[in-house]
Amino acid sequence: MSALTVAALAVGFALLIGGGEVLVRGAGGLAATLGISPLVVGLTVVAFATSAPEFAVSVDAALSGYPGLAVGNVVGSNIANILLILGMTAIVAPLVATSRIVRVDIPIMVLFSLVVLLVALDGTISFLDGLLLFAGLVTYTTATIVIARKQDGDRATEALDAPAGDSAGETTPTGGETSHPVLLNSALVIAGVALLVIGARLLVTAASDLASAWGMSDLVIGLTVVAVGTSLPELATSMVAAIRGERDLAIGNIVGSNMFNIGAVLGMTSLIAPIEIAAGAIRFDLPI
Repeated sequence: MSALTVAALAVGFALLIGGGEVLVRGAGGLAATLGISPLVVGLTVVAFATSAPEFAVSVDAALSGYPGLAVGNVVGSNIANILLILGMTAIVAPLVATSRIVRVDIPIMVLFSLVVLLVALDGTISFLDGLLLFAGLVTYTTATIVIARKQDGDRATEALDAPAGDSAGETTPTGGETSHPVLLNSALVIAGVALLVIGARLLVTAASDLASAWGMSDLVIGLTVVAVGTSLPELATSMVAAIRGERDLAIGNIVGSNMFNIGAVLGMTSLIAPIEIAAGAIRFDLPI
């Protein structure tokens, strides 16, 4: 292992930790400012942002003629998100899953996973398959935001109709964190994403060089080294969120990232170039 590789690994980890802190601060402030729950922000903004490395790696892999790496990256990242990241985050701080995420979001995540397995049975994720996956993600995201805004509007109406004494403990749009401007929090989110992407890129590049030198196939590298590497933003973000008490955001980040990985990363990658699926991935990795 060269000194340059060690340096890349160290700097990458440092950027991931810093990026996770900045992203969580910005996302939490954005949720308060816009009147959206941390769970919805985690399922959408944060989840999509932390999946940026998976998107970049998979598209680059497909265009470079490494379809196994693109598939392995998504499948391995989703497995790592649940078993590694959710597990480690719960060790740091026990997570409380709301009824909404248990009744709605996790079943939809499982449905996305089943659809990927079904469309991959013929050995290829085609343009039409990718269009189906991407359309499913757009529909889910739109419905989530619309329903969340409607529920927030209903709560605001109830607060206005309630006697003055009943709303003493409620959070108002003018107090505390909600006074943070949208532009500032958006800038924090963008800065956090940039740090996460750069850090993940450094780690993945260094780890991929090591794996290639050891003679690993592109599918195996995608399922292990690259998958865990591109999932590090989710790990940093979820652990920081759990430590800071934003536990809904931590769980929403994982569930939302898995759906984004399938609908956008795998879906849009197959729109660029059809993805061939290895028989071993269909028999073992995709079902897991």
